Amino acid sequence: MINILRPLAPVLLAATLFLSACTLPRVLKEAETGRTVMARPTPLTASGEAVPFEVIARVPASHLHKGVAYELLLSYRYEHGLREDTIGRITFATGNYVYDEETKGLLMATQKFSLPNTPSRNPGELLARAQVRELKTGGQVLRAKSEVRVARGIADPARLVTREDTVLTLLPERANNTMSGTRVLPFYFDEGQWFIRGYLGTNVQALEDLIDANQQTKQVLIIAGHSPDSVDAHNRLLASKRVRMLLYYYQQRVKTFSYLNQVQDIRFDTLAYTRRWDTFLSKVTTSALKADQIDSIVSIINDAKGTFRQKEKALHRLSSFDYIEQYIYPVLRFGTVAVTYTAPKRYDSEVYLLSKKIVDKQLEVDALTPEELRYSATLTPLLAEKQRIYEKSAATTNSWEAFHNLGVVLLQRGEKEPTDKIRKAYYRRAAVNFTLAAHRNPTAEFFYHAATAYHRAGDRLEALQNYDYAIKLGGERPLLRKVFSDRAALEIEIGQPDEALRSLDYAGPSYQNALNRGLILVGREGYESALAQYQLAQTLRPAAAAPVYGMAVVAARQKDEAAVGNYLKQAVTLDRSYAQRAVEDLEFQDYAQGKVFREALR
Repeated sequence: MINILRPLAPVLLAATLFLSACTLPRVLKEAETGRTVMARPTPLTASGEAVPFEVIARVPASHLHKGVAYELLLSYRYEHGLREDTIGRITFATGNYVYDEETKGLLMATQKFSLPNTPSRNPGELLARAQVRELKTGGQVLRAKSEVRVARGIADPARLVTREDTVLTLLPERANNTMSGTRVLPFYFDEGQWFIRGYLGTNVQALEDLIDANQQTKQVLIIAGHSPDSVDAHNRLLASKRVRMLLYYYQQRVKTFSYLNQVQDIRFDTLAYTRRWDTFLSKVTTSALKADQIDSIVSIINDAKGTFRQKEKALHRLSSFDYIEQYIYPVLRFGTVAVTYTAPKRYDSEVYLLSKKIVDKQLEVDALTPEELRYSATLTPLLAEKQRIYEKSAATTNSWEAFHNLGVVLLQRGEKEPTDKIRKAYYRRAAVNFTLAAHRNPTAEFFYHAATAYHRAGDRLEALQNYDYAIKLGGERPLLRKVFSDRAALEIEIGQPDEALRSLDYAGPSYQNALNRGLILVGREGYESALAQYQLAQTLRPAAAAPVYGMAVVAARQKDEAAVGNYLKQAVTLDRSYAQRAVEDLEFQDYAQGKVFREALR
């Protein structure tokens, strides 16, 4: 039997190859006839560092052939066609497709992909090339001669975010011969703990520096409290333990490192806040919560009947409890050390000349007081000299004022740099110094300054963390609203639109917030709501072109060419730079060759 078949083997092989050669072109032709492929969203839209999208392909069901699969190979070509990324493939094999419910006789396959979001990838184009392939091992492949463009370019909402920078100014410097005063250092504890640890706001290093400075100390006041949550409030001795821990730490440091002060000569006063609502309410009233939310909290605490624990449980039922738990409870696990001290007086002299000698290492730093050294920075208009003075002051005194003003000077120097790389390096150094200042004087304002600098430097995660610190510390409502506004802008940039909308709820109405909310709504196809936000922004700032340009984008998404032309004409009249922006904007690619579009940009 084997001998009989052996002469037939070449014939069978030739027949098989002939069938494959006939089948693959036929399948490719049938699949390509009526084939459609599209990407969603269109244009491709970045979300943070990635560009997620899905590709939807439809092909006639008549192309199906046993043992053969039709595929679309996806690639992204950019840098004027010099570079290309392989994205993946869509295969019309069993289990990978469904029958199209809208059009009879069509198969539909949907698959999700992602691209890295880098500036070099825009402009570019997403391409698809068809092929048919035998499913067996080593099977033949027939590829289409040409590619199909699925989408063009990448739209990046992060580049469209509106953020109006707060101008950061130098703290006023004054030289004062009297060095006496009271230094207040806040500490914060972990939930249910009383041990001192080196994290946000602990001020351990600042307290050690104060003790080691050996200034004559008269009195030390130590206060500690706890948050109302069950873990903290359950331990009635927790606040007292926190007080005793701070007291022990202070006294041990004095015994070990101070040669001027003795523990027995210092008056120590201590106070433990146990199960008190006044500190809680003070934080609530200085938070970013809305007025009705604050009223609900105050009503539970002041008017409702029940025990301390019952009132705390009632807070859990409020819609604002997430804010309370995240931003208010942590700062109620506090301790405060207030040190009253005196120092010998110093007389004024040639402050500026002495400071130059100190900076040039011709004199010891103690030739001037810390205040006089910082004050000398105000006596020169040169930013480079200011920087050197504040660097010397920060290195020798570790004062938050020196760190803060050094940060401001570095920001100012960065703004004058022509190259983006050097500018961001200055911003990053400024952010580090703002952070050092904020940890020595933890307030919402100073952590906001650190967040602003990190945001400008492009260090988004660091900026987000410092925005979060600022909110937790609480402050004046206008400041907190600005913090939430800028945090929302950052959350859009890193691809977190849901979190951005929550932040905008606390930020209140403003020009920046209206534009950014409109940007999110456009991405979610909520065009009527987006239009309302752009109209609000236009009402707040009638001479601005950005709101009108946003309306043009909404009109483009709604396929209203006349409205696109009308809005673009208004935007270009207000600001000519928007003409070039519109030409390059992918939102208007369907209208760029039309008469209405060209006339609008004249």
